[in-house]
Amino acid sequence: MTIFPVVLVGGGPGAWDLITVRGQRALVDADVILADHLGPASELDKLCDTAGKDIVDVSKLPYQRQTSQEKINALLVSHARAGRKVVRLKGGDPFVFGRGFEEVQALRAAGLEYQVVPGVTSAVAVPGVVDVPVTQRGVVHAATIVSGHLPPGHPKSLVDWGALARSGATLSIVMGVKNAGAIATTLQAEGMDAATPAAIIADGTMDSQRAVRCTLGELGDVVKQTPIAPPAVIVIGEVAGL
Repeated sequence: MTIFPVVLVGGGPGAWDLITVRGQRALVDADVILADHLGPASELDKLCDTAGKDIVDVSKLPYQRQTSQEKINALLVSHARAGRKVVRLKGGDPFVFGRGFEEVQALRAAGLEYQVVPGVTSAVAVPGVVDVPVTQRGVVHAATIVSGHLPPGHPKSLVDWGALARSGATLSIVMGVKNAGAIATTLQAEGMDAATPAAIIADGTMDSQRAVRCTLGELGDVVKQTPIAPPAVIVIGEVAGL
């Protein structure tokens, strides 16, 4: 079996035992683990013997402390060049709003080999654990994963909220708690019915999991009035009302 100096591992949607078998094996073999705050980072001792491993916290906390991507890239390269086996442990899947490909580009530029281990993304798994299928035969034939970290109208936003409002697809929105009200208002202004079902699931797959159902028209007020905090997934579409 090929041994890679760097492995990018998707840690899954939250609970420690939802990581893949391949991901766990990479953790067992690692000398250094660069870990985000999501996924199984807080329960590494359940997945591997952490004694002798260098565990580095490189969290990007929403609207709080941030480890720059440039620093993370530099750590990956420096540890690998020092001959250490490195795992970059990320929440969800490395390539779903995880900046995994930026790390791949940095490793390629440094001439380092790597492996990507996919993970279960919260955008699909978290709705599923509260019986919200992002697709359902006879109800919807499309689902769109959307980042809500920037509000509609923000100059750096790459999301066409008008197109999404008219698409008929399920919207699975991650990093959208802070901007939920603005997103709901914009979707309605772009033609989405205020009665469209919605669901908000916080801490999905964890013991602290909490889910709230409402309508698109109620979404902004519900997020304000309910103690919902990131990480959370917001689902908008007919499937949220099943």
